[in-house]
Amino acid sequence: MFEKYFDKADILITEWMAKYGLSSLRIGLGIIFFWFGALKFFPGLSPAEELVRNTVYFVDPDLFIPVLATWEVLIGIGLIAGKFMRTTLLLLFLQMPGTVLPVFLLPDVVWTSFPFGLTLEGQYIVKNLVLVSAGLVLGATVRGGRLITDSAQLSEFR
Repeated sequence: MFEKYFDKADILITEWMAKYGLSSLRIGLGIIFFWFGALKFFPGLSPAEELVRNTVYFVDPDLFIPVLATWEVLIGIGLIAGKFMRTTLLLLFLQMPGTVLPVFLLPDVVWTSFPFGLTLEGQYIVKNLVLVSAGLVLGATVRGGRLITDSAQLSEFR
């Protein structure tokens, strides 16, 4: 008896997620990029500042960090606005390889015990896998791709 109501609720929730999931993902990812980028404009405020300074030692960090901050803020604005998505996602994917540099250039800062023990900086880097995956999902929508559900399932409950 209750199974029918649970199935209906499950279908309705799934349809709601399909309807709002991509927008939520895009805006949430945009907020992360905007926020993390904006912090880099204020010396000493970004927890990643020291990591960036030590990783990109071959470029003047006082010049590089504001460029990186601007880059990340632009990604954030593009994602939040949902405009210029191809360019925004290109900026995102061009920026991501740089976030992995500490793994190779500063392994002692990334690992407490290789290969599983991560420092806080290492966790900060590994979480970028989720950001890249979110970018891939959003990239699949630039030509009209979307999440869909089998609405025929719901019709049997109406």
